[in-house]
Amino acid sequence: MANTERFEMETRGVNHVEGGWPKDVNPLELEQTIRFRKKVEKDENYINAIMQLGSIMEHCIKQNNAIDIYQEYFDDEEEVEVTEEAPSAKTINVFRDPQDIKRAATHVSWHPDGNRKLAVAYSCLNFQRAPAGMSHESYIWELENPNRPEIVLKPPSPLVTLEYNPKDSHVLLGGCYNGQIACWDTRKGSLVAELSTIEFSHRDPVYGTIWLQSKTGTECFSASTDGQVMWWDIRKISEPTEVVVMDITRKELLENALGAISLEFESTLPTKFMVGTEQGIVVSCNRKAKTSAEKIVCTFSGHHGPIYALQRNPFYPKNFLTVGDWTARIWSEDSRESSIMWTKYHMAYLTDGAWSPVRPAVFFTTKMDGTLDIWDFVFKQCDPALSLKVCDEALFCLRVQDTGCLIACGSQLGTTTLLEVSSGLSTLQRNERNIASSMFERETRREKILEARHREMRLKEKGRAEGKDDDQPADELAVDLQDLVAKAEEEFFSVVFQELKKKETEAMEKKSKLQRRGSDMEDEEEERERGSEEEVDEEELPT
Repeated sequence: MANTERFEMETRGVNHVEGGWPKDVNPLELEQTIRFRKKVEKDENYINAIMQLGSIMEHCIKQNNAIDIYQEYFDDEEEVEVTEEAPSAKTINVFRDPQDIKRAATHVSWHPDGNRKLAVAYSCLNFQRAPAGMSHESYIWELENPNRPEIVLKPPSPLVTLEYNPKDSHVLLGGCYNGQIACWDTRKGSLVAELSTIEFSHRDPVYGTIWLQSKTGTECFSASTDGQVMWWDIRKISEPTEVVVMDITRKELLENALGAISLEFESTLPTKFMVGTEQGIVVSCNRKAKTSAEKIVCTFSGHHGPIYALQRNPFYPKNFLTVGDWTARIWSEDSRESSIMWTKYHMAYLTDGAWSPVRPAVFFTTKMDGTLDIWDFVFKQCDPALSLKVCDEALFCLRVQDTGCLIACGSQLGTTTLLEVSSGLSTLQRNERNIASSMFERETRREKILEARHREMRLKEKGRAEGKDDDQPADELAVDLQDLVAKAEEEFFSVVFQELKKKETEAMEKKSKLQRRGSDMEDEEEERERGSEEEVDEEELPT
């Protein structure tokens, strides 16, 4: 803090009168003033002063003509609103699993009309470790009433995923642990309205379900770790309308298929969809391709484990977010070899992530240590803008409300925590869209340059290797590994011995210098003693 004096301003008028005349000249008399002016103008000092001031004044006028001192340099730039309020979040409500045997809250979905309700899927994802007597029920909660769920959903198998229909808020789509697809109409009660047959369903738990933007509002698709993506129409949900096998070798073999964990579909790109796999690879697909092999367009690999979250940026669909292993990564469809931005490696495993629906540079991630991280790339790139400890157990899922103000997080013990973020994190900042767009474009260009450089280096190495193969016979190229190790050791020890010799010579030189100094000092002392003895002998001689 610095204490400064207050600067007070006030407006005052100035009465300007003509002055500077000598006492003997009356300024009101015109003849006297004209006579005095003629006299002064004939004076040489006056002429010299005018000439000097004229050159200075001319320079100032030229400057004024060259530079507009009243120009506003930043008229075109929009002012960025800097919120003084620090990023924060507070807990509004907590919805606990009412069952005695606790299950993980594996998926959360907001009610599409007004976001007044929350649908939560509960299941145990530990293979063959589900406790005996565990309930299969999932619930729809009223935000104002955390004591009792509003509606109980009763599936044939625990629900792994649950999604509201954006066109009909009474209809919900669920993916079961046994691979079946279930559909509810809340107007008809808690029991399943439509259910897929086991023979035509997935073979593994359904980890992803998404509603498609269709005229009827009844089409959806699902993904499972059995390596299949299936399209459904809930009006005839007994069997899928289409199946795509996630075999990136394009042989359509189920044994080669990658297990699907997450799905992404953007309504503005109706022919495209993306799949996040157990192997850490994102598969980009084209739904309108003629054959199943052609439906797999390209892949993006960068994670060391399952991709639990995959979502396109709501403002820039070309860029998408992936969450897996210990990092969250931002990708561009133009750069396939590597991500354009990424977070640091965390100590805890990441479990889910989502973009903010109102701010293009903000996204959220959950971790196994119960922490919710809020990232704002405009504000800070290396660390999250806000890191909040939500609960002691692991967080499994999160979902952001359409207004960006509320976040629902589901935990391992079935607790769903509702949080409200500060206005700075849920309000679009001025010029943020342009900043985020330029940031994504800049990083994409950088990655393209690096990709081109790596490609060039690989081609050079390949060319050198081919040249060596042509010049040298195969027997000469077979170098014994032991010889290489022995050569490396010999070079290493030779360097060590050279350093030791160097140090020894330096020590010897130091020692010899010290000895020389010692001998010089002894010689000086002897000379002093001789001089003193001669002086004594001279004093003893008789005069």
